[in-house]
Amino acid sequence: MPAPEDRPDTSPVGTTEWLEADGLGGFASGTGSGIRTRRYHALLLVARRPPSDRVVLVNGIEAHLTTSAGRFALSSQRYAPNVIHPDGHLHVWRFRLMPWPTWDFRFPDGTTLTQEIVALRGRSQVLLRFTIGAGNGVLEVRPLLSGRVDHALHHENSAFRFEAERHGAAVVFRPYPDLPAVRVLANGSYLHAPEWYRSFLYTREAERGLDCTEDLASPGVFAFDLSRGPADLVLAAGDLVGPADLVAEALMVHERRRRQPLPAAQRGVDAYCVARGNGQTLMAGYPWFTDWGRDTFISLRGLCLATGRIDAARAILIEWSGAVSQGMLPNRFCDHGEAPEYNSVDSALWFVVAVHALFARPDHGVSAEARGRLCSAVKAILEGYENGTRHGIRLDADGLLRAGEPGVQLTWMDAKIGDWVVTPRIGKPVEVQALWLNALAIGAALGGPSTAHWTAVAAQGRESFARRFWNAERGCLFDVVDVDHHAGRQDSALRPNQIFAVGGLPFPLLDGARARAVVDVVEQRLLTPVGLRSLAQDEPGYAAHYRGGPRERDGAYHQGTVWPWLLGPFVEAWLRVRGNSLAARREAGTRFAAPLRSIADAAGGHLFEVADAEPPHAAGGCPFQAWSLGELLRIEQLLAFHDQ
Repeated sequence: MPAPEDRPDTSPVGTTEWLEADGLGGFASGTGSGIRTRRYHALLLVARRPPSDRVVLVNGIEAHLTTSAGRFALSSQRYAPNVIHPDGHLHVWRFRLMPWPTWDFRFPDGTTLTQEIVALRGRSQVLLRFTIGAGNGVLEVRPLLSGRVDHALHHENSAFRFEAERHGAAVVFRPYPDLPAVRVLANGSYLHAPEWYRSFLYTREAERGLDCTEDLASPGVFAFDLSRGPADLVLAAGDLVGPADLVAEALMVHERRRRQPLPAAQRGVDAYCVARGNGQTLMAGYPWFTDWGRDTFISLRGLCLATGRIDAARAILIEWSGAVSQGMLPNRFCDHGEAPEYNSVDSALWFVVAVHALFARPDHGVSAEARGRLCSAVKAILEGYENGTRHGIRLDADGLLRAGEPGVQLTWMDAKIGDWVVTPRIGKPVEVQALWLNALAIGAALGGPSTAHWTAVAAQGRESFARRFWNAERGCLFDVVDVDHHAGRQDSALRPNQIFAVGGLPFPLLDGARARAVVDVVEQRLLTPVGLRSLAQDEPGYAAHYRGGPRERDGAYHQGTVWPWLLGPFVEAWLRVRGNSLAARREAGTRFAAPLRSIADAAGGHLFEVADAEPPHAAGGCPFQAWSLGELLRIEQLLAFHDQ
């Protein structure tokens, strides 16, 4: 490998991140500069058991264009300690996210070239296309391979297999025997020339306090005479199944998407709707989350129902309905086939809310058999919670739901560092009560012999909620009552969870002056342009920034850090206390929805997971988060109106 130039990284380069999802849990991703900054940035990252058990096969490429004026780089890499080589990023004069990641290059001799990356939905395949504009030249592309778990890093070793197999037009690499093969089909020639490329530096991993250097292997070079037309490479995982000419198939997809480009929001939604077994699920976010129960059911109302994806919503809920265990649904399925994790008090309750939202659609299309399955799941959840289940979750004598035990994080504020649960919230958390009382009302409305019983429990719980959660001193709600299961002990920390008593769920628990007071306090103390703070600024433990190593970030995760998804319940509550008037909708659209929509459009239809609590509210966490986008779409549905 040529030695990097001894040139420090001082030039500004594009850091916009892009994502091309394959509908199976795998994806391609990177930055506008072409410089990988995360261990998850890759061209071929695939799910072996969709949508989980993901491995990185092809991390990136080295690419050069040779013209009559010389040899120019298209690619750039960052090497330790902090050196960029070669200078391909300096030749990028335009980067576009739509309709897929596209780079336009200009070189000193006037030659222009366009590079495109397109993932094929439903296949672990990615198309790379290079089209020369003005001028002619020869393109050389070196794939950079690893063969590792997506959360890990790769280093030079003697076990890596550089050998290349020829199968017709395909060149096949099998870096490690226990991983899928990498099949490359190209309309150019291949020269076997093995090289190790060492010490790639991933700056976003360094910022996160994690290991951040990696070695990659390159078996050889693909060369293309661009005077004959575009250069096409298809990177595919596994042995060839289906059509022999993957290039032709990929180009058909490319042309179809080019002629009928999707709006940014639709592209974003499509990324999260993926396969699980014979059914469907929703990815919580990219690049490191898979499908999580809580995230799936919160996201579903916006990603699926608000966008008319009724079939997907129905399939997802039916798929998950079979996972009820002792009244609980998994918080997540593990990456490598281990038993699901039942460590969430609210996942199952959000499932009930999502079922209600589906049934509320006149076009829900739920068959009698499917309705029976969904209603049985709702009944099992309510009965499981009433009778008592894992982690101290059970109906209490006051009609409210108690939950929690030391060392377990059960609510959406679920950060845990070793044995330290940052926000344990043991007792009766406010949003859990809102979810529980909504679930009881939904269960009663479904009919059956338990209707009168659920109605009575809900009435008792609502009375207890009104009496026990109102914090007269602050004019809002307590975050938790019966803290640590001590009767009468209250947590008065000002957090956004109380907003669910007014908005975000079908049946509000507050109305009138108290509802308005809660909304006003949340607006005054927690609202930012990109979401709600998870803790007020004057509370003990408030963290202004989400940064640092794992302990620092997890310690700040719910201690002030802003969450965009919470804007959904806030806007719904804000509208409710204003009578959902036309004027209120217009104001909410301008003040609350428009800033997030502009961010999503600029990001190709995606929104980030979290942001700093203080201006300028720098984005952090997962760059592509399902419930952030889902709640924006639900807000926009709430704001839709017609002049009377």
